[in-house]
Amino acid sequence: MPSPVSAEPLVRAAGPPPSPARARSRTRRYERPILAGIAAVAALLDFWGIWHSAYHTFYASAVRSMTDNPVAFLYGSFDPGNSITLDKLPGFLWPQALSALVLGFHPWSLVVPQALEGVASVVLLHVVVRRWAGIPAGLLAAAFLTLTPVTVGLGRSVTEDAPFVLLLLLAAEATQRATARARLRTLVLAGFWVGAAFQCKMLEAWAVLPALAVTYLVAAPTTLRRRIRDLAVSGAVMLAVSLSWMLAAGLTPAAGRPYLDGTTDNSPIALVVGYNFLTRFQALGVDAAGTGSIVAGRAHSRASVGMGDSVWKMFSPGLASQTGWLYPLAALGLAAGLYGLWRRRPPRTDPFLGGFLLWGIWLVTFFVIFSFGSVTGHTYYMGVVAVGLSALAAVAVTRVRRRGVLCAVLAVNVGWCAALTLQYPRFFAWSVGVAAVLALPALVLFAHGGSRPRRTALAVALAAVLVVPTVWSVSATSLRYNQPGGFGRIGPGSIATRNGAAALNPAQRRVLAYLTAHRDGARYLAAVPRWQMAAPYILSDNAAILPLGGFTAHVPYPAPGTFHHLIDTGRLHYVLLSAADLSHRARGARTPGRALVRWAIGHCAPVRVAAYTLYRCGPGHGG
Repeated sequence: MPSPVSAEPLVRAAGPPPSPARARSRTRRYERPILAGIAAVAALLDFWGIWHSAYHTFYASAVRSMTDNPVAFLYGSFDPGNSITLDKLPGFLWPQALSALVLGFHPWSLVVPQALEGVASVVLLHVVVRRWAGIPAGLLAAAFLTLTPVTVGLGRSVTEDAPFVLLLLLAAEATQRATARARLRTLVLAGFWVGAAFQCKMLEAWAVLPALAVTYLVAAPTTLRRRIRDLAVSGAVMLAVSLSWMLAAGLTPAAGRPYLDGTTDNSPIALVVGYNFLTRFQALGVDAAGTGSIVAGRAHSRASVGMGDSVWKMFSPGLASQTGWLYPLAALGLAAGLYGLWRRRPPRTDPFLGGFLLWGIWLVTFFVIFSFGSVTGHTYYMGVVAVGLSALAAVAVTRVRRRGVLCAVLAVNVGWCAALTLQYPRFFAWSVGVAAVLALPALVLFAHGGSRPRRTALAVALAAVLVVPTVWSVSATSLRYNQPGGFGRIGPGSIATRNGAAALNPAQRRVLAYLTAHRDGARYLAAVPRWQMAAPYILSDNAAILPLGGFTAHVPYPAPGTFHHLIDTGRLHYVLLSAADLSHRARGARTPGRALVRWAIGHCAPVRVAAYTLYRCGPGHGG
């Protein structure tokens, strides 16, 4: 009985095989144009309409501040006064800040590096899968990733996952080369790339370590002792690079850097381990209250219903429609790979075994983590899952030799795409009919036709599978369904990021003019109770506005002593409040920032400017 997985192509040409040199020449002739075409499609989907980009208010404010001075750039300061950071590590914003310095600060200049990273990820996935499973598989994997909606979303957004996915793919590529020849230097490079990915998404970057470490430990052609030694050295480099920012922040006196958002003790450990990791698993009963981060329920109180529950979350329309179109084919690639390896019993250093370990463990690890860890409704987290799905789905198509099995799974995949689409009956539901029209005759011909017709039938069947995700991905080029610069969700659930934060309205302009005229040498123009109030002034004029309470408004910064010291020393004169901030409900809110606002209302002199009330604090003004 033949193995369902083979290094041989699915369909063999008649006649004697061509010479190796001729085969390589023919391969290069078709590979490079097709890869260039796939990359061009990826670039088109990522860059189209980029001139209509909008600011993601929170991240864009930080980028504007980071272009102001080196301290803000290093620590990811939210405001140009370097008072408080983002609630994440700043590494993912460094390319955006550099782009803004070179191209100017515009919404589109923040998206440019994201789009470039998306295209680079597509090409790099082709390189890695090509070495593992051949050129057709590499090209298919690149095409699958290009046409997966979450990939397009990442390339059009300003979130962490575009650089994160690229860095993990660089780590996979280096691990693949290191495993082939047991090269320590290349494995160390893989560790460096994982450490760099840590600067984007912190401990999530370490989720790739099982895939990389097991691949090298099992398949590298050297002794076990040396394999363990190499992994230890690479791990040490990875750890040093990963923790470099945390060490810099932890060893710098608090007065010499901004306060770390998301924490109650200004600790990088609380930011990384507590706020951005343990609070993601509160559905499992994990309590992060003792880590120095803000209370878990407050940290992610906007989590979507059903997030963080179980593995079934990954099959929900909200997530699967962004990344899960290829679930059946990827499952076939995973199952067929296991069966084929069991049947062949390959040697430990078999290249296919190493590649299968890499992508199989990659997909399973991230799938399980996201099944039980809250992603707070953010579908862009699924970018790393889409990479594993694309690789394994491509191998299923190019390596499974049993036509009946492949035909059945292709049919199931078309049905799965149809089922996902019909969850959104008003969003291009006609694509289901197109997929069915393509799939039915193609699958019949593929199952029963001759050699040459089968090739055409397989291509048409794949087109049927890709019709729906392609329609979703292409919809991103319309402002009706997607606007660059936001969170990157593609399709009917896309949320427009249009806002007026980049330009002050007349009332805000009058407030800024008044504060500038009455600054009197203060470090800050004013303090505001929410970061949302500070963002328009930062984006428009890079104004030094002090936000109270951080991203969630529950961060105890500035402390009362620090706040009063700023006022007493003349570095802060005004507290800016809107009509909503003066309401009875707002004044009764129990947050650290509200306590400072209540103090200002009771002890400082009010000044009415447009629709806002300024409270002048300090000697001679009731403070």
